[in-house]
This record gives sequence, C-alpha cells and structure tokens, in this order.
Amino acid sequence: MSGADLLALLPLILISISPVAVMLAIAFFRGRGLAAALALLGLFISFVSLPFAASYAPRSVTPLLVIDNYALFYMGLVFAATFAVALLSDGYLRMLRVRSEEFYVLLLLAAAGSAVLVASAHFASFFLGLETLSVSLYALLSYPVTREKAIEAGVKYLVLAAISSAFLLFGMALVYALSGTMEFSGIAAWAAAGIKYSNPVFLGALALIAVGFGFKLAVAPFHMWTPDVYEGAPAPVSAFVATVSKGAVFALFLRYFARVDIHTMGSLALALTVISIASMFAGNLLALLQNNVKRILAYSSIAHLGYLIVAFLASGALRVTAVSFYLVAYFITMLGAFGVVTVLSGPDGDAEDIEGYRGLAARRPVIAGVFSLMLFSLAGIPLTAGFVGKFYIIAAGAGSALWLLISILVINSAIGIYYYVRVIITMYSPAPVEAEEAALPPKSTEPAGPAAPEQAASAAGAIIPIGGGLVLAVLAIGLIWLGVYPSPLLSLIRKTIQSLM
Repeated sequence: MSGADLLALLPLILISISPVAVMLAIAFFRGRGLAAALALLGLFISFVSLPFAASYAPRSVTPLLVIDNYALFYMGLVFAATFAVALLSDGYLRMLRVRSEEFYVLLLLAAAGSAVLVASAHFASFFLGLETLSVSLYALLSYPVTREKAIEAGVKYLVLAAISSAFLLFGMALVYALSGTMEFSGIAAWAAAGIKYSNPVFLGALALIAVGFGFKLAVAPFHMWTPDVYEGAPAPVSAFVATVSKGAVFALFLRYFARVDIHTMGSLALALTVISIASMFAGNLLALLQNNVKRILAYSSIAHLGYLIVAFLASGALRVTAVSFYLVAYFITMLGAFGVVTVLSGPDGDAEDIEGYRGLAARRPVIAGVFSLMLFSLAGIPLTAGFVGKFYIIAAGAGSALWLLISILVINSAIGIYYYVRVIITMYSPAPVEAEEAALPPKSTEPAGPAAPEQAASAAGAIIPIGGGLVLAVLAIGLIWLGVYPSPLLSLIRKTIQSLM
C-alpha cells in the first residue's frame, strides 16, 4: 500500500481512530461531556478530510475498497448524519439514568462500519462493514437498560440481523463457488461473459442476497421488525437506523448494480418490482392504523424505501441521481422528524403517543412548525426537498417507461398525505384542559428514579437542549433550501457519479 493509498483512506482512518480515542479518554476521565466533545470532533475532522482525500480519487485500495467521489459523497452524508445524531443525543442522554460515555463509542463504530460499506468493492469488506454497523446497533438500540422496550428492540434486531447475515453469507458463498471471485467488478465481468442469469444456482444466490438486503433495508415482506424496533429504541438511535444504517446499505446496493441493466435479469427485476409495490402499500396502509408517532415514522420509512426502488429499477445515470438526491432529502426529513421526538422526550419515555402532541403548536410553535415541515417533505409537498426528490424518482421511472410503478407511487403518496396531515392537525388542535398541564411524553409504567430539576423542566417542554435546537434549525433550513434551490446539490451528485457510471 502506497502513501497515496493511505491519504485516500484518510477519512476512513480518522473515523476508525475516533472511537478508540473516545474509549481511551473515558478510561481515564469519565464524563459525558468529554465523550460527546471527542465524538463530535472526530466526526468533524473526518468530514473536513473528504476534499483532501478526493484529490487522490478514484483509487482502488487493495481489492477490498474503492475510494472514488461516489464513496466520498456517501461518507460525507454518513458523517454529517451521525454528527446530527450525536448532537441530538446530548440532551437526550442527560435524562437517562445510565452511564452515557460508551454510547458515543458505539455511535462512532456504527459510523465507521457504514463508511466501510459505501466504499466496499469486495464481499469481505462489505460483510466486515455490515457487521461492524450491526453489532454496534445491537447495543445502541438497548442502551437504556432500565427500559423494557429498549431491551426488546435490541434482542429483536439481534435475532433478525443474524438471520439476514446468514442469508447474505450463503448467497455470497454460492456466488464465489460459481465465479471464483468475491470482487464486485470480477463478479459483474463473469456474469456479463455469458448468460449467467438463467443459471438456477446463480439466481438462487441472488435471491439469498436480496433477502439479506431486504432485511437490512426493512422493505416488505422483510419489514416486520421495523415498527417494534423503532418504537423501543431511543429516539436518536431510531433516527440513526432510519437514515445512516439504511442509506449505507442502499448506497452499496446501488454501486453494485449501477452499471448493470437490471431488466436483463428478468427474475431479479420482477422480484424488486414486487418488493417495491409491497413496500409502498404495506408502509402507507399500516401507517394509517397507528397512534404512535415513532411507529408512523417506521412504516413511513418502509414506504420510502419502496419509492427508492422505483428509481433503482430505472435505467441510465438519472436513476443514480434520483436515488442520491432522494436519500439526502430522506436523511434530512427523518433526522428532523425523529429530532423533534427526541427534544420532546422525557426521562419516563419518548414522546411517541400522538395524543401527546395535541396542542403542541400553542405550547411550542417553533417545534410544531419544524415537525410540520418535516412531515410535509415526507408527503412530497412542493417547496420541500421531499417534493424535488419524488419529482426525480418519477422522472427516472418515466424515462424507463415504468408506468405501473409510477402510478402506484402516486397513489401511495396520496395515501401518505392522510397520516402526515393527521399528525399536523393534532399538533394544531386545542388540547383538552386536563392535558395542558401534562408533559410529553405520558407516564410510563416502568420504575423511574429521581430526576434532576433541569431534567423535569426539559421533559415538560420548557427547555430545548442547545444541540438539539441547532440541529433542528439547520435541518429545517436545508429542507427548504433544497426544495427551492436544489441545483448545487444536483451538480455535486452528477460530478460524484461520473466515476461510478
């Protein structure tokens, strides 16, 4: 490995060093503030090193990793989203009656695993990054050990992630047995050399890998774990799972198939079409039945992955542009939505009951306004990033004549408006007299220890942590900015995907 290779790997090296630095620091000086500061510093330095690494790209660093503009773009998205989650977590962790320093170590490890995923060019690096991400999430999901729902969420994710990893490994083994290589480029060249897509063993391997990806992305019919895990997990961790975890896996999926016409692989194209349709209908129709905000957002994320697959099934460079822009818009809106849940949560539980939001506009008009913006973007209302993202997905689908999928996407977008607007109407409805004195969230049946005065004030909505407020403000501005003036981001994405295409 040359010096240029090491410089190209600088963002990965820095994000890998960061959790070690935090771990060593808290071994000598226990303190949530120190751990949070070091984690934020590590993420910031990793992010600002991306332009420097770009001067050495594109470059294959061993057969395992490829550092190009595409990988660096998604690394930047991962680092920025993790930075936002770390800031949101600061105020949230003050309310937990557990040691919070290790939370930041786990969060940095998950970010490092995600960064390896988006740069993977080999099954070995892909699986290493995926397991680093997954193992960190096991602990993050169940970090509030005094909450039964959090433990349940961690165990459910552990079991299902292990099952999906088994599917992936079996599929990888079959592909390796047939092709003799585990490099993505080598597998693509082997498949293109002959009519391999009619080989039943190869099709079976692809099916196993698709099942593994399906569990990781939480698309139907592999979505059953999603609402329970989102509901039980701490709100900032739910935000991380909904954005960084899914985004990194989808970015790898897109890299693998970017130069492949999926429609030449008839069985896989048909399977993805069915998954897309099922995800859109399952996510939106089941969200209609929910009274829990976190479950509504969970089912919404399932539907949005179905929308993404519509663009993924299109042909040409426009599909990569559409997927990348939509992922950025999705990251902003989901981080903002779960960010509102985070800042309104208290020591007794997260702010997840929809009735607890009744009258929020009167009590906290700014927070209600930010949440409304995020929900409008998820619904695809004009002047938001979500609208521009859906426009590009429809344009990519129309360019490939995917009229059935486009029609279903439009129908499901209309269905989604109902439950998004339902939450907004609840926030702007007057609260009952007896509810005006109640704090968000409702009392939990789980035992609670004594809370500090500042914790009680925060739980009652009187105080918004500085970090959480800053994150929500930046996300709201970014949401409107991309909805009104998306050209700079689109130009960056087009430059980014040149090496990929």
